[in-house]
Amino acid sequence: MKGFDDIIFEPHPVGEGFHGKIFFPNGYGVSVVRFKTPHNVLYGSYTSNDNEWEVAILKGNENEWEICYDTEITDDVIGHQTEGEVTWIMVKVQQL
Repeated sequence: MKGFDDIIFEPHPVGEGFHGKIFFPNGYGVSVVRFKTPHNVLYGSYTSNDNEWEVAILKGNENEWEICYDTEITDDVIGHQTEGEVTWIMVKVQQL
């Protein structure tokens, strides 16, 4: 199973922070985001410090995807997650 350490992060295109996406063979993936400070975010943030991450479940692949709001895991973006909690979400997504 893939976990947090398998995500490749890049600078976030909006605000100061980091963003990574990873997709799985089952057609799902996750987007993981952390902003350096909540004040740099244009649309709000589900992170409040340098140890928290925001996770969205994705449906699709690297070339074509959308945020998925209808899984048994969640119906929204999941905020304020530690690296360990991100891995737990990733494992659940891979089991879908």
